[in-house]
Amino acid sequence: MTAPSQRWAVARLGTAQTLAWASSYYLPAMLAVPMARDLGVATPTVFAAFSLALIVSALLGPLAGRAIDQHGGRPVLVGTNVLFAAALASMALAQGPVGLFAAWVLMGVAMGSGLYEAAFATLVRLYGQGARGAITGITLIAGFASTVGWPLSAWMEVQWGWRGACLGWAALHILWGVPLNGWLPRAQPPAQHDAPDTALQAASTPESASTANSSTTPQPGTPATTPPPNTLRSTVLLSFVFAVTWFTSTAMAAHLPRLLQASGTSLQAAVAIAALVGPAQVVARLLEFGLLRRVHPLLSAQLAAAAHPVGAAILMVVGGPAAAVFTVLHGAGNGILTIAKGTLPLVLFGPSGYGARQGLMMVPARVAQAFAPVLFGMLLDGVGAAAVWLTALLGAAALGALRALRPASTPHS
Repeated sequence: MTAPSQRWAVARLGTAQTLAWASSYYLPAMLAVPMARDLGVATPTVFAAFSLALIVSALLGPLAGRAIDQHGGRPVLVGTNVLFAAALASMALAQGPVGLFAAWVLMGVAMGSGLYEAAFATLVRLYGQGARGAITGITLIAGFASTVGWPLSAWMEVQWGWRGACLGWAALHILWGVPLNGWLPRAQPPAQHDAPDTALQAASTPESASTANSSTTPQPGTPATTPPPNTLRSTVLLSFVFAVTWFTSTAMAAHLPRLLQASGTSLQAAVAIAALVGPAQVVARLLEFGLLRRVHPLLSAQLAAAAHPVGAAILMVVGGPAAAVFTVLHGAGNGILTIAKGTLPLVLFGPSGYGARQGLMMVPARVAQAFAPVLFGMLLDGVGAAAVWLTALLGAAALGALRALRPASTPHS
């Protein structure tokens, strides 16, 4: 496939992902309070329904990944636009907690088959080992989902109420999301796509690891792609890293302004500083697309994993004046780790069966994500800003797991 056609595919998929994230993951932050007030339930009940959706998405991830492996991403992603629209319309029609939870369960089905993991699997299905740049490209675009989604949800809520906002997002999925995903290229048959046609792909599959280690020596300055010898161990370590990343990302998405206030920042300043997360993610992804693309994805992931713990330590020592430093470091690290969720399984295990494997590895991450807002919120209520030590320690553990994954043959720069 030509470079211009790949760029157009990345632009369409990135825009569709922006819509998907803005209308699902980032929806409760703006609509939970009016939604709860109108339905006569407590605000935590709305977040509990959201957590249920995340658990449902964890269960659906492997099935969606397997479907993309077999049929390509276009039919799956177009179907998820319809599911997103149906879930949002059901939410708008809800008259009580039963309708609310039912709508969020349907939203969980859409999220499990229509967010980043499905998009990454779609790109790997289309481009194989050449998907790393494309994965970075869609995260560059969708990194602005909160920057676009939060103000747009707030504006629609003011104009039409929270029900009208849900219907507005539903209409966007049908009128905009379906065409964007429908214009994606058609995937090749699996037999053609999965045929090993490059040395990189051969070196990246577990079956060829021992042969590659015994017969070849990496050239100086060339990133090694040979996986660790124990595939199960590598899968468990990666699953842990992804679970920590999703827990921290979701906890910060739900509570970052409160955390910054607890560290000594005013409400107005906390909201303004929290808005730096999106730009920090995008700048870090540009760095990964430019400078860090020359190094092994494992090294860039290690640097990213260190960012949140370092920022948390600075915040706890300095307090409110370091709020912006912490926020930027957290956003930058999270931005690159989002890419790592797509590139590390590809580099370590190869493109064959990528979607199903990705879906399985993300199950613990989705479960951790589901409980993150409640657990971190309780800790924040109990100990204040010191709650950030939890995510800092988890980040340090994830860094250790990534260090343990480092192939023995990775060259030193």
